[in-house]
Amino acid sequence: MTDTIRISVDAMGGDNGPRIALHGAQLSLRERRNTSYIFHGREEVLKPLLEEFPDLKAVSTIRHSETVIAMDDKPSQALRKGRGNSSMWAALQSVKDGEADVAISGGNTGALMAMATFCLRPIEGVSRPGIAAIWPTLRSDIIVLDVGATIGADARQLVDFSILGAALARALFDQQQPSVGLLNVGTEEVKGLDEVREAARYLSEASGAGFRYHGFVEGDDLGKGTVDVVVTEGFTGNIALKTAEGTARQVGTYLRNALKANFMSRVGALFASSALNALRRKMDPRSVNGGVFLGLNGIVIKSHGGTDEVGYKSAVGLAYEMARSRLIDKIDEGLKRFPIKPADSTAEDGKASKPEANPA
Repeated sequence: MTDTIRISVDAMGGDNGPRIALHGAQLSLRERRNTSYIFHGREEVLKPLLEEFPDLKAVSTIRHSETVIAMDDKPSQALRKGRGNSSMWAALQSVKDGEADVAISGGNTGALMAMATFCLRPIEGVSRPGIAAIWPTLRSDIIVLDVGATIGADARQLVDFSILGAALARALFDQQQPSVGLLNVGTEEVKGLDEVREAARYLSEASGAGFRYHGFVEGDDLGKGTVDVVVTEGFTGNIALKTAEGTARQVGTYLRNALKANFMSRVGALFASSALNALRRKMDPRSVNGGVFLGLNGIVIKSHGGTDEVGYKSAVGLAYEMARSRLIDKIDEGLKRFPIKPADSTAEDGKASKPEANPA
């Protein structure tokens, strides 16, 4: 990889238009000067916007794509109308062709996963890709996956997520043996679905091959930071993610209202402004915006579709770090030193896990 990190952006994806993507990239560029960008989308829209950011323009290229994937398009519809000619597909194709080190989009999550899987293909040995989120805790940031790609994962897929999550922890946190836990309804070995308990048995036997298996963890362990990587299937993971985001906003609203309740509260808030500002930054979901698509032959970052330029900056920063830390190489290393995985139960019963249509 060259010294310059090349980022391919689906500039048309998201709820708030391409200005958010360009502004977020500009904010990130101020901190990471060794970055270049390829913005994919309608040139007549992007060109005048890029003129507003001279520094960004100097390190950017616009690639025209007429087709835009809508936020409510089903993955199958997105593939039919957008394969080869949409801004989302073009952003991924730039990674596949080696023009960029990482792709980022704030568009339709289900469509992005379908296109990324079709364009970049899963890494050999990985049954299904997953989406990983960076999760702030009382201890430090941790990784939680899957948060929306695969509904009802079997034991094989949970093991895959464990390998992928551990590789991400090594790349992002520079940990040699990150701890891995399976999210469950209790910590006792007899609890949980058969798939979860089967995955636990295998991970326990394989502990030490690039990770330390901790055992089962419960919902409150997410906030404690009990382990470095929490593994679950996409339905549960996505609900946990949205619950945490909503709770952060709820607590923030309670705190603001309490500090404005009366004169003495406002005076106290004034004296505690430094600590309160630090708390606000810590609880701001925008600071950890960005999900990593793991298990593909290329790095893809999904930004929250409704974020602003500050949140998009966080997603671009995550994309930069993933490319700089050689995430794909670390995943390959993890797969090579991992022993044979359990049989894919979906191949035995003919049933496949259902992908989430649009989880974000």
